Amino acid sequence: MASHHQTPLSDDREASSASETAERLPEADATLTRVPSIESYTGPAGGWGAMQSVGRHLKRSQAPLKGARALLSTNQPHGFDCPGCAWGDPLHGSSFEFCENGVKAVAWESTKKRVTRRFFERHTLSELRGWDDFRLEDQGRLTEPMRYDAASDRYVPIDWEAAFALIAERLAALPDPDRALFYTSGRASNEAAYLYQLFVRLYGTNNFPDCSNMCHEASGVGMQASLGVGKGTVQLEDFEHADTILVFGQNPGTNHPRMLGDLRRAAERGARIVSFNPLKERGLERFADPQNKREMLTHGSHRISSHYYQPKMGGDMAAVRGIAKTLFALEEQGHFKPDRAFIESHTAGYEEWRARVEDTPWAEIEDQAGLSRTQIEEVADIVARAERMIITWAMGITQHEHSVDTVRELVNLLLLGGHIGRPGAGPCPVRGHSNVQGDRTMGIDETAPAGLIDALESRYGVVMPRTPGHNTVGAIRALELGEADVFIGLGGNFTRATPDSHRTERVFRRLGLNVQISTKLNRSHLITGGDALILPCLGRTEIDRQGEAGASQQVSVEDSMSMVHGSAGIHAPASEWLRSEPAIIAGIAEATLARVLPRRGIDTGMVDWAALVADYDRIRDEIEAVIPGFEDFNARLGQAGGFWLENAASQRRFNTSSGRATFCAAPLPTAVMHQRLHARRDDGWLTLQTLRSHDQYNTTVYGYDDRYRGVKGQRRVVFVNPADLTRLGLESGQWVDLVGLDHEGEPRRAPGFRIVDYATPEGCAAAYYPETNALVPLESVGVGTDTPTSKAVAVRLEPNQRIA
Repeated sequence: MASHHQTPLSDDREASSASETAERLPEADATLTRVPSIESYTGPAGGWGAMQSVGRHLKRSQAPLKGARALLSTNQPHGFDCPGCAWGDPLHGSSFEFCENGVKAVAWESTKKRVTRRFFERHTLSELRGWDDFRLEDQGRLTEPMRYDAASDRYVPIDWEAAFALIAERLAALPDPDRALFYTSGRASNEAAYLYQLFVRLYGTNNFPDCSNMCHEASGVGMQASLGVGKGTVQLEDFEHADTILVFGQNPGTNHPRMLGDLRRAAERGARIVSFNPLKERGLERFADPQNKREMLTHGSHRISSHYYQPKMGGDMAAVRGIAKTLFALEEQGHFKPDRAFIESHTAGYEEWRARVEDTPWAEIEDQAGLSRTQIEEVADIVARAERMIITWAMGITQHEHSVDTVRELVNLLLLGGHIGRPGAGPCPVRGHSNVQGDRTMGIDETAPAGLIDALESRYGVVMPRTPGHNTVGAIRALELGEADVFIGLGGNFTRATPDSHRTERVFRRLGLNVQISTKLNRSHLITGGDALILPCLGRTEIDRQGEAGASQQVSVEDSMSMVHGSAGIHAPASEWLRSEPAIIAGIAEATLARVLPRRGIDTGMVDWAALVADYDRIRDEIEAVIPGFEDFNARLGQAGGFWLENAASQRRFNTSSGRATFCAAPLPTAVMHQRLHARRDDGWLTLQTLRSHDQYNTTVYGYDDRYRGVKGQRRVVFVNPADLTRLGLESGQWVDLVGLDHEGEPRRAPGFRIVDYATPEGCAAAYYPETNALVPLESVGVGTDTPTSKAVAVRLEPNQRIA
């Protein structure tokens, strides 16, 4: 069997590396240092494995001391918010409020490596498109504005004012503002997001494709319908009081490792933690706290989950339905008491939901969940005894067709026991990127909420657009239909994060202008269309000086618990030519609106963009005037730990049409993906979920290892149940192509994946994104969300004839 291994290449060596496209087989990947292998990992999450990983990544940044010093300011008062996940910060934290993956994010941003104009002189875009995601970003920080030159197939320098003028010219020339698309990554601060949505709405559109469209959209939609608020009601301190925690469809050990500390403390005091995940994830099994000296010296650890269940993909709603069905049976036996006082005083729809639950046959529940009645009854017995219960979830719940109904079924279970609006209880969707929740609070929302538009119009005296704009999937469709010409990306890596990768790249090439506001090089910079700009911005760890006096600025972010806190960088910028995200947005806005607003008889002086950027306190004054919950914003931001955005549902006030929390009586799906494939009577299909490796955050790949799953030096692997391998006549270690459903006669294919036998439910497989995003059909989205169904992808495994 051939080994796909190659030592890393530096800037000044020419080579062809891995192609991630389905049109051709990937060549050799660069690795950190390891020869590709699969080795069983027997240790806990965290512990010495995390410490060793921290050392490797700090060293690889070529600025290890700088990175190490930065860690002491991570998630600290007067420091910066970690550019990684959105897990909350404790009010009384330690000096070490960071995790392994936070270290990777800080080291990745603090790297000594630079992408200068000389780099682009050496490399054409045609060559760079052959590089994989890791190698592109590993070149280092972008240093100056660049414009694509089609004649040389290279990026060449452009000054900031010329870049702003070009964008303004192209936006002003569009016959309709709706022909422009404005994407937002969850990395953007509240201040940047507010300026962005203000500019775009003054320009005349609500086209806000956003990273939240691809992850927790169902959480917001489902909780809004059930509770009248699209956010969780839980604060971080509630984990100190919960006696029962149900964890659905998430892997905190990789995606938000600091959560493990709170889960561990809950387990240590006797809380029952019940986890539901198709894969056995080490972070939900055992955790060794790197700050626990005795544990580190003795190589000890502590269990996380008291019970662990592996439902089939898409089966969580059925599992929760079975829990509720058992609870009603226990009530009749006198072993469970619903919170009748809460139900009667604060809810609606209870009897309809109860009837639906009791009418759902056990055979239907077991088949869809992939769990036995006995297993489900075990969980129900735990829930029946819960006095304070938290339910937490992530993308394993939200990336299915029926995700909204699943979220609402989770909320139903909480409502049944009155686990809303009291300490230690409530729903807790765990967001991914550090400010994805804050961006939505600031108005990054394609649906144009009436209250927000009313407030903007009142503040600025201008009629704002109210027609809903394009979300992420809608933006790709608009490009496919020739209905969009300009794309501006505020962070992120749109073409790699989105589904149906090859269609997305194909339609991206139709753009007249592609603008990317970024810290590092990624694939979205390489799909240029007619024209393209790279606008390099400051990172979260860097000092942001503005105004004539060069005063240092802070920004703010909102975490998964609705806490808003400040963030101020500590490092000198990677380049003297970098600008902050607010400054870049203001520059684009000022240049564009000077051309656009006079045509509509509107005074361009209504917003003093330069003054706002000179002092971010002024941006926060604007936020305070428009966004509810931000009274005395600047004063409260100075409080230790920031401040909490009040959540009405947490006070048992429900802003629904009835004024009550609403039980949802939706039926179970007729069939989820694993049931549909089984019904075909074709044993060749599997249900694939896309997921992150441990050396990854969203589309940023830090390396080629996935420690907890035993993968070293490689990413193109597919995890398959051993029984499925026997059934399909395949072997562990064999190379296969992943082949998805056709689209208009064109097969979806991701070639060259190595099989790893793994403890997944039969019929269910898993592989990393973005390599497998090509297999996710653009048309397959969640009902009511348009979120890609990345956890329910139909695939076949075909032996690859070109890798022996």
